[in-house]
Amino acid sequence: MTAPLLEVQDLKVHYPVRTGWLSRRKLFVRAVDGVSFALGRGETLGLVGESGCGKSTLGNAILRIVEPTAGSIRFKGEDVTAVDRGGLHRLRRHMQMIFQDPYSSLNPKLPVGEAIGEPLRVRGLLKGRALAERVAELLTLVGLGPEHRGRYPHEFSGGQRQRLVIARALALSPDLIVCDEPVSALDVSIRSQILNLLVALQQRLGMAYVFISHDLSVIRHISDRVVVMYLGHVVEVADRDVLFARPLHPYTQALISAIPLPDPQAQRAKRRIILKGELPSPTEPLTGCPFHTRCPLAEDRCRHVKPALERKASGAYVACHLVPPAAAAAAA
Repeated sequence: MTAPLLEVQDLKVHYPVRTGWLSRRKLFVRAVDGVSFALGRGETLGLVGESGCGKSTLGNAILRIVEPTAGSIRFKGEDVTAVDRGGLHRLRRHMQMIFQDPYSSLNPKLPVGEAIGEPLRVRGLLKGRALAERVAELLTLVGLGPEHRGRYPHEFSGGQRQRLVIARALALSPDLIVCDEPVSALDVSIRSQILNLLVALQQRLGMAYVFISHDLSVIRHISDRVVVMYLGHVVEVADRDVLFARPLHPYTQALISAIPLPDPQAQRAKRRIILKGELPSPTEPLTGCPFHTRCPLAEDRCRHVKPALERKASGAYVACHLVPPAAAAAAA
């Protein structure tokens, strides 16, 4: 087996919170609290969960846009959390990010040709005619043309601006791209075009994606494997087809039950899982399973003992006391 491109081990990102002038208690928001996963070359790993579960913070931490509190991030065997500023500058040539809002990702005063070529120019990799040719190549690669290079971001539609952002992310030929909700700000009619473009580019260029989204339909379309997050924790990791055919964690089951079906009769007959209960405070240390306050199946041990992320009979990894591990299922 080849070594993974990216390894995240027990990653934590905690933000300090102001509690008032007289309070001596120091509180932290545990945005990411012990996340581990691996990503292979040319693979797409989907990160899914409700808003506020820590998906975007995790994506930012992978590139050290935000500093991790603890844990390790290894990219191509090198510990990203241990390198200095110069080492991080070198590594970021091979790791890029596509943000949610394409308009705010582009300088409105800069022609798009200059914006796309800026990473190459700043690093001193190309200049003059060679730089112009590379910009033209990137524009063509994302479905635009060299004639667009002199235009400004406000002259493009939302879908075209996202294509420009993708072209800029590809400028340095990265091995990894973190896609943070790259289609959520686009019209539904444009989303499939951008998703298909990302798939085609991956097949052609071979880079890996960490794809962040709260939309399970998008995750199902583009991902090879899926990581389900809840309150900064990983509750389930599985191959895409396994996860959508047989979700094991109660939270994953609730998420998938919310996906609308195109057939009205099937939609009416579908059993919808409505979660009740209150979300725990993100500043308070959790006891037991992080989902136990909303889980309809929670037992007493769920409230006191945190479940480990264990391999189950389906091949998925699930953090739930109620799903037997693979060895127990085989023995039964």
